[in-house]
Amino acid sequence: QVRLVQSGGGLVQAGGSLRLSCAASRRTFRTYAWGWFRQDPGKERNFVAAISWNGVSIYYADSVKGRFTISRDIAKNTVYLQMNSLQPEDTALYYCAAAEITGRGIDESEYDYWGQGTQVTVSS
Repeated sequence: QVRLVQSGGGLVQAGGSLRLSCAASRRTFRTYAWGWFRQDPGKERNFVAAISWNGVSIYYADSVKGRFTISRDIAKNTVYLQMNSLQPEDTALYYCAAAEITGRGIDESEYDYWGQGTQVTVSS
């Protein structure tokens, strides 16, 4: 069974940093695009960042540009989300996702596989 396992997250003060990780259980994810999304309670899931299968194309939501960085380690079958200068409005449940997609990967409907979610809480 294919799995995406997330780690990282937690509680941090405003201005701090966190790194989220998402590890895939199968080597075939080397050819997959990856994305990060976040969701507030009772609200829809929103796009945060995406990276193409070859790492050439990277996209960010306007709200995180210049603060967040998505990257991947092919050898480890893992994608990361480095989050700097965190603000209280970044508080959410964060999800990673993967799929063989040809689009930009900014829409959650493009993804087939999802991580379990990890909470990020930023205090003011």
